[in-house]
Amino acid sequence: MSEEREITIRESTNTIPRVKTPPKSSAITVPFAYSPSDDGTDENLLILLHGLGDTQIPFAKLGRQLHLPQTATLALRAPEKIPFLYEEAYQWYTSFDPLGELLERPNPTPALELLAKVVDHLVKYCAWPPHRIHFFGFAQGGSVAAEFALKFWRSELSLQQKSLPAPSDSSSSSQEQKARSLGSVVSVSGPLLSYPTLQKPCPTPLLIFHRPSSAETALRSSAIPEFKKGFEKVEEVKMRGEGMPRSKEEWQPIMRFWSEHLGRRQMDGLYEVMTGVAPP
Repeated sequence: MSEEREITIRESTNTIPRVKTPPKSSAITVPFAYSPSDDGTDENLLILLHGLGDTQIPFAKLGRQLHLPQTATLALRAPEKIPFLYEEAYQWYTSFDPLGELLERPNPTPALELLAKVVDHLVKYCAWPPHRIHFFGFAQGGSVAAEFALKFWRSELSLQQKSLPAPSDSSSSSQEQKARSLGSVVSVSGPLLSYPTLQKPCPTPLLIFHRPSSAETALRSSAIPEFKKGFEKVEEVKMRGEGMPRSKEEWQPIMRFWSEHLGRRQMDGLYEVMTGVAPP
């Protein structure tokens, strides 16, 4: 005979608010565009970061056009205006030397500090759990998104380490603080800017979408191994063409990735089936 399983039905409980508080402009020091989920359930937040020389405006439109279920979107503008240009063109970090040549080793620290303040506001004021915050970035924006996921994980590991009781303190009742990670990262043609050195790889799932070596936005040969050094789960998608994904075919692997990693909230008033659990 097959083993019998006890089935219990209990009302689903979720203490995280279904509709999140919109971010405050006083807490985010750059222009941004926030859109709540189309279906009225803000279970995930997709933060969109534009590339070099752009603004948040087209990425805010992109976020709305994606119509991801139970997903709000937040498009941020980079903090630095590119010098000597008359149009609205921004960069996440200083990208050019005094002669106008691209820097080989740019410093993304100001952008990472900005994102740290943004995410802290989203978690503490807007009630977004870190594992429900996802990033999408193009080129420079993708690099910043991936670097920030590693920075966030590194800081969480540090907090976890500090929460451990001292080896000599056997009477300590303090509990180990669990290290949190972000929900996911999609980087389009945006490599890491530093070589990752972590005691434990970041568990945030990452998808890197990039173009062949002949493309202007092609990645350097070491980019994929560097991602795999820093992240536990790296999915690579390489397609012909240039720049951002454009066709349905090019968006398909990204949409599939999101379908696997975006959270799904049970509707209020529904019940969940628990197998092998004794009634409370």
